[in-house]
Amino acid sequence: MEFRPMKPGEERMVSELALRVFDRFVAPQFSAEGRREFRSYADPHLLRLRSRWNHIVLLALADDEIAGMIEVRDDGHVTLLFVEGELQGNGVGGELLRRSLSISKRRKPDLSRVTVNSSPNTVAIYERLGFRKAGAERDGDHIRSVPMVLDLR
Repeated sequence: MEFRPMKPGEERMVSELALRVFDRFVAPQFSAEGRREFRSYADPHLLRLRSRWNHIVLLALADDEIAGMIEVRDDGHVTLLFVEGELQGNGVGGELLRRSLSISKRRKPDLSRVTVNSSPNTVAIYERLGFRKAGAERDGDHIRSVPMVLDLR
């Protein structure tokens, strides 16, 4: 498995991975409005713009194919984390998180916590990665989520 930053021109493939995994594992829990909101956020053009501003986008590649991705905003908030279905449970997501946090800590040495708004069905996954719930489930912008935090101290 190779891990590296997203390169210009890969946004469409990264977006397609996120949407494919979202559709299979997350979308059934969301309303039609929530699915539209997520698809809008995962748009390749917006992904490219965010990666130029204040977002880190790292990829996991297996046999030169994008197998996983993580997007972190402002070095402290996981906005997207998706791994191909057949590779889930093999540590790919954890390694993407670990590597993105390493970059974030270099850029922001005083970083003490990382947050994520987890979909309800991925709470247990984030808990295995060290996150804990920081509030009750909510429905903002038609997106169901559970706020979670990872203490880095």
